Amino acid sequence: MNKITLSTFSYFDVGNRPSEETEPERFYHGFVLGLMAELADRYSITSNRVSGFGRYDVMLEPNDETDDAIIIEFKVHDSEDEKSLEETVSSALKQIEDKAYAAVLTAIGTAKERIRRYGFAFKGKTVLIRGDSKG
Repeated sequence: MNKITLSTFSYFDVGNRPSEETEPERFYHGFVLGLMAELADRYSITSNRVSGFGRYDVMLEPNDETDDAIIIEFKVHDSEDEKSLEETVSSALKQIEDKAYAAVLTAIGTAKERIRRYGFAFKGKTVLIRGDSKG
């Protein structure tokens, strides 16, 4: 992902602050959704839907029970709230848990251990992705 951001994105695309008018989180969100379009035969891909106590960024519900479900939360680094990109990605993963985004998946019978969670943290053209597959 970092290779793609460095070679193709402009700072005009991604900005460098979460509250800028350019809304860099939306840019990243749309870009990653576009990359996931190729998975449409294996997953039902939804974006910005309500589940639990909030609205997740992206959810991939598998069409085949042998595949894991995936929840993705995007966060743009805010230097006023977080010291590092690692803190930003941890915040994204914490939000998935705190807001119980997996609720819609467990309600339809997806086992907790089959739900993978990923935080995507962005700072300008730098990306950190970390997963937390605990159920």
